[in-house]
Amino acid sequence: MDSGMDYHSALALLAWQVELGATEAICDAPVDRYALAPAQPRAAARAAAVPAGAPAPLPEQAADPVAEAKAAAQAAGTLDELRAAITAYDHCELKKGARNTVFCDGVPGSRVMLIGEAPGRDEDREGRPFVGRAGQLLDRMLDAIGLSRAENVYITNVMPWRPPQNRDPKPEEMAMMTPFLQRHVELAQPEILVLMGNVSCAAVLGRRGITRLRGTWSEVWGKPVLPMFHPAYLLRQAGEKKKAWADLLDLNARLKEMR
Repeated sequence: MDSGMDYHSALALLAWQVELGATEAICDAPVDRYALAPAQPRAAARAAAVPAGAPAPLPEQAADPVAEAKAAAQAAGTLDELRAAITAYDHCELKKGARNTVFCDGVPGSRVMLIGEAPGRDEDREGRPFVGRAGQLLDRMLDAIGLSRAENVYITNVMPWRPPQNRDPKPEEMAMMTPFLQRHVELAQPEILVLMGNVSCAAVLGRRGITRLRGTWSEVWGKPVLPMFHPAYLLRQAGEKKKAWADLLDLNARLKEMR
């Protein structure tokens, strides 16, 4: 078909296209875009794929992070399976910025299980809860009543991943990890839970205010629960150590009563 364009005009047009970067053809033959059917929206394409007379497909449902956490936690039959389930859980944004999943430390099956808040810088780097200065203070506190993570204490956190700038976990982040924490307690089977700090009290007891809660026993998940000051708080507020010592003595007395 005669396009009405002479040789020199066509050559100039080709040179212009080459200068713009159009140096190769995508197809062997030109495509008539006017002859193509208009692209269907994704939803319309799915509807068109449904056979006549068949029921319309249900709308896609957004994932429920808490429901998925509950299902994954309950499916874990051992602590190793629970660790794997937490590691595979992708709904918590904190996981993307963490170096390690901080699962536990100490001896599974111990009479006492400590629940901290969330990993800090040292915990994130080493992959264990309560290391660094706060962990060293905790070890001295436990040693004062004959306890040790190497022998008869088991430790975990509410959150397995470090929040940025060590901020408190958000309520939605805690909500999706609490089912894993409850299952962790069920599988570890301690006799007593010790909640270290406000975040662990909020997750387990549904309450905050550690200065009011500390030293007061409760029962959750079928276990006696004792809230205590977090060691990091005691490093900042040394005057509160006498209250922490009173709580440790109370814990020791309760352990002796339960023998």
